[in-house]
Amino acid sequence: MHSIYHGMDQAALDAGYNNSLAVKDSPAILKDFDQRSAALRAEYGQRLDLRYGPAERNRIDYFAGSKPGPLLVFIHGGYWQMRAKETFSFLAAGPLAHGMHVALVGYTLAPDATLTQIVTEVRAGIAWLRQHAGEFGGDVERIVVSGWSAGGHLTALCVDEPGVIGGVAISGIYDLEPIRLCYLNNKLQLSAAEEKELSPLLLPLSPRPLTLMYGSDELAELQRQSEQFGAARNALPGALVPLAQRNHFTILNELAAKDGAITREVCAIAGVA
Repeated sequence: MHSIYHGMDQAALDAGYNNSLAVKDSPAILKDFDQRSAALRAEYGQRLDLRYGPAERNRIDYFAGSKPGPLLVFIHGGYWQMRAKETFSFLAAGPLAHGMHVALVGYTLAPDATLTQIVTEVRAGIAWLRQHAGEFGGDVERIVVSGWSAGGHLTALCVDEPGVIGGVAISGIYDLEPIRLCYLNNKLQLSAAEEKELSPLLLPLSPRPLTLMYGSDELAELQRQSEQFGAARNALPGALVPLAQRNHFTILNELAAKDGAITREVCAIAGVA
């Protein structure tokens, strides 16, 4: 066995980050996400595909609360190379039930964009929301950023953006070294420089509240990513929160539900009941 990373050979490292393979019913779960998202979009579809930049996927879906309130910006996952904001609209239900506004930011996927470009796009989306969300009733001085998987990584990089008061990163990637070394880099094409410049673990740590949440049934490497970053942030505002009996996909139900653990954390940071 030729060790590539932390004693793992190539096959073990590839398997260590393959969430779809690890969760056998992930296709059915994602189909359910799509169906629930379609229902929410039908109910709150007044502001879909708001353009924030020139690229095709530079669009935002905005779901306004029933009254003015803080804004949750959600960044979807898919290892920066899969999925779309539309699959995750259902997540807005939890925060909307507490009077929050919710915006989902789309971005160009690899290999059509580098990770550096993806980060730039998401930051531009947040800046657009800070400029325009007030027109829809969103409090642009109380923005909470959250994201799942690759979106958790992007959340950690965006928590210092103007108007953002804190973040909740869900099952995120905080050290890009194993990503550069495994199958995921076939499309991502991370450079060694990007690995260092875009790994939240290697960057100055934000003093803003950042809660890291992950499922106890996730792959060991995904759990380690959160635990390692949580240890680095131990003295800073936020928390490291493992959620029992949740895998990489089912954890998202904790944001879709009004009383879900992630919904409660987002609301706590935003200062709403």
